[in-house]
Amino acid sequence: MSNNNIHTIAFYNVENLFDVFLDERTNDNDFLPVSAKNWTKKRYDTKIYKVGSVISKIGFESVGKPPALIGLAEVENDSVLQDLINSEHLKNFNYDFVHFDSPDERGVDVALLYNKDVFSVEDSRVYPIYIEEESGKRDYTRDILLVTGYLGGKKLHILVNHWPSRHEGRDETDFKRVIAATQLIEVVNFLKNGDYDAQIIVLGDFNDNPNSNSVLSLKRETGLINALEKVWSYSRGSVNHNFAWIMFDQIFLTPNFLKEGEGPFKVIKSDIFDEKFLTQYDGKYKGQPYRTYVGKKYKGGFSDHFPVYAQIENYKEI
Repeated sequence: MSNNNIHTIAFYNVENLFDVFLDERTNDNDFLPVSAKNWTKKRYDTKIYKVGSVISKIGFESVGKPPALIGLAEVENDSVLQDLINSEHLKNFNYDFVHFDSPDERGVDVALLYNKDVFSVEDSRVYPIYIEEESGKRDYTRDILLVTGYLGGKKLHILVNHWPSRHEGRDETDFKRVIAATQLIEVVNFLKNGDYDAQIIVLGDFNDNPNSNSVLSLKRETGLINALEKVWSYSRGSVNHNFAWIMFDQIFLTPNFLKEGEGPFKVIKSDIFDEKFLTQYDGKYKGQPYRTYVGKKYKGGFSDHFPVYAQIENYKEI
């Protein structure tokens, strides 16, 4: 039996959810049937099935229903999102999505899935992140997605992020994530200036930990609370790199989520969705996220990230 007053808000980096078709506008050559990764229709269908299965289970045990809102990272286009909401585990729920194509060179974007039975979209837009290399060349990355709408009749602002990666090295790319943080700070403060009591949820893959410069500046300049900060430990995180747990996937909330009476919603739980079925079941990587690929080697798992989530309670009468 579901609890109508409690809603799960989740974020999931789904690890390269590409279709099997060539897109001349992006660098998706690794994810084609003729590529070295051998990204076939069968593998794509398996990925869609598995991601849908995961989403359907996030928070279900405690509230008896799948998430009301799910921010996603690493989705290629509208087509994969349509396949996802029509997949076996999600098709009976009334999901829709908000997605804009970003200028990211790999062709991956962020998106927001939402259950139309409980959430209605009022407005959506994107905020580009302008990053310039030392050479003066622009480094194209994912936009920040803002969706404003009504959850159970109460207004919410959702900001979905996927900040620049560390592939060229943490220190070498630190400035890129600081720029992303600066852009996000501007958007959050703009929303708060328009409505001091605005309830804002910021979620995403920040490619930085809770103690990184970019994330600390986000908290300092906006007053946002990191709902996953205390969940992160030496034995838990959303990603595992070189056998160390890191917490790139995070959810931030305006302080009015913490105390009853300061807003229509109060956060009651936040956690990593790291159930055993999402992990490698044996070998030296036991307990780590069960990935779809390791390099070019197909593993057939879910993602290299665990989802994260927060549950909020609507305790006021509509």
